[in-house]
Amino acid sequence: MLFINNEIVRRVLTIGDAIDSQDAAFRGLVDGGSIHRPRIDVYVPTGREDDYYRWGTMEGASRDLGVFAIRMKSDVVSWPEDENGNWTEEKYCVEQGTYCGLIFLFSTRNGEPLAMINDGELQHMRVGAGGGLGVRYLARKDSKVVGMLGSGGMARTYLQAFCNERPIEKVRVYSPTKQNRESYAVEMMDSLNIDVEPVDDPEEAVRGADIVSTCSDAMQPVLKGEWLEPGMHVTNLGGFELDRAVFDRADIVIRQGFSGPRLEEDPRIQYGRGHSPVAYVAGTPAEMARLPSANLRSAYSVHEIPSASGALGSAKPSFSDLVGGTVEGRTTQEQITLYLNTGNQGLQFAAVGKVAYDRAVEQGLGHQVPTGMFLQDIRD
Repeated sequence: MLFINNEIVRRVLTIGDAIDSQDAAFRGLVDGGSIHRPRIDVYVPTGREDDYYRWGTMEGASRDLGVFAIRMKSDVVSWPEDENGNWTEEKYCVEQGTYCGLIFLFSTRNGEPLAMINDGELQHMRVGAGGGLGVRYLARKDSKVVGMLGSGGMARTYLQAFCNERPIEKVRVYSPTKQNRESYAVEMMDSLNIDVEPVDDPEEAVRGADIVSTCSDAMQPVLKGEWLEPGMHVTNLGGFELDRAVFDRADIVIRQGFSGPRLEEDPRIQYGRGHSPVAYVAGTPAEMARLPSANLRSAYSVHEIPSASGALGSAKPSFSDLVGGTVEGRTTQEQITLYLNTGNQGLQFAAVGKVAYDRAVEQGLGHQVPTGMFLQDIRD
């Protein structure tokens, strides 16, 4: 078995491979060749009043890829609001600035544990590739200008994915911290050889763009539907970033997949808590009340967060519906298209994790761990 760290993933995985692998794996959902279990989180009080412990997992497998993946993450999370009203989700593991996320990859041919992979680089790549997949199928072919709201790691892989799919020439980027957006502009101009301009206002970033992307950790909308123009393609990172008017303005809405299962009513099984699609929550009623509810500030929850009685979002067609021919994508240059880049997370990790594993094996990279350490002679 291989242990594959972030540096190796960075060396072997390209954004094009990440997009292509997800495209193929998602198509398997049409005929049953692929399967996934959406993200479910478990919350436990830490004993402090300003945060919560969160354990999250998601799973996916593909007959054609021959692998199963489970992604696991261990976080202490909080939801601070600054003096300007910016409401975000913050997290760490052990101490501020360190994080714990792992992908465990298994063979579906014989059950063998194949790899354990740090999830940092792969997480950014699989999410950015999802945004690129929406561009592949829904953005105008002549899209050249990007409006980017956010300047973190995801904003980097999203832009890489957009450039992989369309002839991008110009980017306008906004984020609340001036230094961050300026650093992003310098880095992305250098790495992608395109013009990137930091701007002081989010509407300015959106104005005149062909592709608009939100890449923030915001807990309230950062993109207003009134800013959208005919022909734009819109994609997102989180469930809080889009106001209701974005959905009203969009002519075509495609969701990548389901973010959570349909479960029976249980007060400890809750939907849309923080950035969690589905959460199992421990704690007293007072402790549980500290977890942010998507229904408080997000129009997105109305469209996508499932409830025990069924999600309104289930009425929105999925990527599988699009590639399976059940629904049409963009048919005119003037349509506004919206790709909700969430869902199928477990399958994403199987698809992109398999690529990283195969490349590491081919190049002789990774730390070998005896497979026998994970086997036993007791039948459980």
